[in-house]
Amino acid sequence: MNRNFWITSLIGFINSLSFTILIPIIYLYGKQFGLNDFQTSFLFSIYSLAQFIATPIIGKLSDRFGRKPLLIISLAGTVIASFMAGTATTAPVLFIARLLDGITGGNTSVAQAIISDTSTPENRARGFGIFGATFGLGFILGPAISLQAQKISLGASFLVSSVIALLALLITIFFLPETLQKKAEKAHNIFDLGLGNLIKGLIIPKIGILLIINFLIGTTFTIFTYAWQPYFINVLNQNGQSIALVYLLFGLLSVIMQTWGVSILTRRFTLVSILFFALFIRSLSFILMPIVPSVVYFIEVSILFSVFNSLVQPIINTLISLNANLDEQGTVIGLNSAYLSISNAVGPVIAGILIHQSNIQTYSYPLYLAGILTFLVLLLAIFTRQRYTPKTSPQ
Repeated sequence: MNRNFWITSLIGFINSLSFTILIPIIYLYGKQFGLNDFQTSFLFSIYSLAQFIATPIIGKLSDRFGRKPLLIISLAGTVIASFMAGTATTAPVLFIARLLDGITGGNTSVAQAIISDTSTPENRARGFGIFGATFGLGFILGPAISLQAQKISLGASFLVSSVIALLALLITIFFLPETLQKKAEKAHNIFDLGLGNLIKGLIIPKIGILLIINFLIGTTFTIFTYAWQPYFINVLNQNGQSIALVYLLFGLLSVIMQTWGVSILTRRFTLVSILFFALFIRSLSFILMPIVPSVVYFIEVSILFSVFNSLVQPIINTLISLNANLDEQGTVIGLNSAYLSISNAVGPVIAGILIHQSNIQTYSYPLYLAGILTFLVLLLAIFTRQRYTPKTSPQ
C-alpha cells in the first residue's frame, strides 16, 4: 500500500468521525424538534435519497475530472450542512441541511475509487478491509466524541462534525495528489454523468447482480439501523449516551475484523463463502435481538452481530471492484453507493411505518422483519453465485 492509499485512509477516518458523531443523536435530535418516529425516519431517508441521486453523478465525474476535485466538493458540502443542522431552530432547516449533506455526500465512493486506483487486484480486498476499518475506528472515537458533545447539547454534535469534516477537507486540498491515471471520455448529456447508468448498471455482466444483492442487503440493514435506536430507548429504557457506547463497541469490533479478520479469512476462504456466512449471522442476530427485552442480552447478541457484520461491505466492495474494468472503477463504485443510498432511504421508512408509539411491542417488528429479509437475500446470493464469482478470487 502506497502513500496515497494511507492519506486516503486518513481522510476516510476523519470523514467517518464527522459521520459517526451524528449517528447516536439524529433520532433524539429529531424528537427535540417535535417529530414523531415516522417523521424522524425521514431525517435518515432524505439524506440517503439525495445521495442516491447525486452519488452516481459524482462517481462518473470523478472518472472524468479526477478524484481530488470531487472529493473536495463533497467534503465542503458536509462542512456546510453539518453547521446548518447544528444551528437549526426549526425542523424545515434541519431537513434542508440533511438534504444538502446527502447531495454532496459522495465522498465515500470517491475515496473508494482512490483505493481502487492505488491498489493491485491481489491487495484490493485487504485495501477495502483497511479502508473499512477506518470507519470502524470512526465508530470508536465518533461516539466517544459525541458523548462529550451531548453534554453541551445535541446540536453541538453537528457543529463538532462540521469542524472535523473541515479538517478532512484541508488534508485533501494540501496533501492528496490526483490518483486517476486515465480519465474517461467526455459525457454528452446528464444521463452519461450517472443517472442513466443506474438502469444500465443492472445489465453489466457480474456487476448488475451484485448491485441488486447489495441494494437488498442495504435495505434490510437500514431497517435495523433505524429501528434499534427507538427499541433501545423505549423498550430497554436507555438514552443517547448509552447508544453512543454501543456504537463505540460496534466500532471496536469492526476495526479488529476489518484489519486482521479480513486478512486472515481471505487467505483461508473465498470471498463468496465469507459473504454467505456473514449474511447468515447477520440474519440470525436481527431475529435474536428482540426476543428477550434485556440490555445485557441485547449487548451480547450485538457483539455476535458486529463481529460478522463488519465483513459484509468490504467483501461486496471487493467483488464489485474485481468484476469491473479498470477505467470504470469510479463509475461502478458510484453506482454501488447510489443503490446503497436508496436502500438507506427505503429502510428507515419501512421501520417507521411498522412502529406505532401507542403499542410498545411494535418496536420489535422491524428487527424481526430485517432478519427474515436478510435470510432471503442470502438465498438469492447463494443461487446466483455463479454470475458474480471472480475467476481469480483472492484467498
